[in-house]
Amino acid sequence: MKTMGYSYQRYLVAMDDTLYRMANTAFDRMLQDPTRCVVPGLAGQRVRTVEVVVELIDRKPVAVVRRSFAILGFDDAGCVDVTRLRKQQYARIENALAPVFADPNRDEKVIDAGGWTASIRMAGKTTFILAGWTGMNVAV
Repeated sequence: MKTMGYSYQRYLVAMDDTLYRMANTAFDRMLQDPTRCVVPGLAGQRVRTVEVVVELIDRKPVAVVRRSFAILGFDDAGCVDVTRLRKQQYARIENALAPVFADPNRDEKVIDAGGWTASIRMAGKTTFILAGWTGMNVAV
């Protein structure tokens, strides 16, 4: 009998496109108490992030089933800007739910605020190079 599961991973993408894996517990601590989890090397920066969900069968990765890209801001002391992150997450949820609650008779103008979209090169890195896995089927 095969056991199926999922692995959730988070990565920070440095300015030179270097990928750093961040433990989920460390990220949770950063959000709960940003002043105790300071990253001086990222002070004053906006860092790209990649969240990946990998399907596992018998604890072996078989497919990337979801990738999400975002921007994580750090203040001048190197603390995560939790307020900004919450606003971004609320906006993502609102955007996902907008079609459900849309008024078909309302004429709105749409403004592209310019979010980060991963390049093909970076998307490929998250799929195949990230954790040294190769040959996975990708369902994105």
